[in-house]
Amino acid sequence: MMKSSSSSSSSLIGYPMALESQKPYIAMIFVQLIYAGMALFSKAAIAQGMNPFVFVVYRQAFAAFVLAPFAFFLESGKVTPLSWSLLCKIFFISLIGITLSMNLFYVALNFTSATFAAATTNAIPAITFVMAVLLRMEGVCIKNVHGVAKVVGSVVSLSGAMVYAFVKGPPLKLMKNWYLSDHDDHHHHHQITKHNYHRHDWIKGSLMMLSANTAWSLWLILQGPIVKQYPAKLRLTTLQCLFSCIQSAFLAIAMERNPSSWKLGWDINLLSVAYCGIIVTGITYWLQVWAIEKKGPVFTSLFTPLALIITAILSAIIWKETFYWGSVGGAILLVGGLYSVLWGKKKDGDRGSETNAQRQESKEEIV
Repeated sequence: MMKSSSSSSSSLIGYPMALESQKPYIAMIFVQLIYAGMALFSKAAIAQGMNPFVFVVYRQAFAAFVLAPFAFFLESGKVTPLSWSLLCKIFFISLIGITLSMNLFYVALNFTSATFAAATTNAIPAITFVMAVLLRMEGVCIKNVHGVAKVVGSVVSLSGAMVYAFVKGPPLKLMKNWYLSDHDDHHHHHQITKHNYHRHDWIKGSLMMLSANTAWSLWLILQGPIVKQYPAKLRLTTLQCLFSCIQSAFLAIAMERNPSSWKLGWDINLLSVAYCGIIVTGITYWLQVWAIEKKGPVFTSLFTPLALIITAILSAIIWKETFYWGSVGGAILLVGGLYSVLWGKKKDGDRGSETNAQRQESKEEIV
């Protein structure tokens, strides 16, 4: 009797510990659900006629407004003086990485699908790696396996993005049957034809989306040097959101002269900008930083394809999106290339850690 009670108590103790170890996994799944929602909500608002440039202004305004109190109170001990040169650097990085990237993204979303937007985010690690090599901020050695994995993974991932964008092929049999079963229903038929994109628009949107991802990759690269000068990460994020909001406002005024385009009612437009500004920028920031501290940056990146799967399923259900074998092949290449790059980077990191440990041991031996 005593033995059974002790075993049950030990299992009760072990349960919270097991749950604690699963928290990073749960957090990252939740983050990818949020990102899938971002693609779907954004597409819904743009499809309803909301101006993409105005969307970015409101999104960044919501983000800056929500982050500002947390930045002020939580990082009061990390006050770093802001010189004019540093402020100009932050302004420039916001212009290139956030303003340009987001405006291109939302304009492209008008010509492509939410699934395509989710798919192309898987190419960001590969684009970032290629740009870092070109800027000589990261080295590459093809004499070892992980160096080759990074190079091959980058090529495969970018090829997958191109295949997804420009190769259709026959529709999936399941999707084709679904399409035919709803073809006689006028309402469903209207939904389907609404999301059959013109080839010229799709190509234009695809190139814009890839350009947006390239701008975002450049922003990721530039974050490293700027964080060293201004280590208060939350305040830095808030400043960039504020600068991006101001920059996007000037762009939106130049591109959209109709005052009615700026009106927000209690509809999908307000829900979308609030969701993207508050939930995506606020909650995912904290969850990802927490997960990186627990498991590292490679761990957080491994869950990126999950947003694509969720978005594809929901797009098929909500909008009856037709998927093609070309898209499936492109998605497989994208995800395969992503994991190849991440594996190579992880091995590089492990090798760097081992080298540092050996150097430390040799120093201790000398002493």
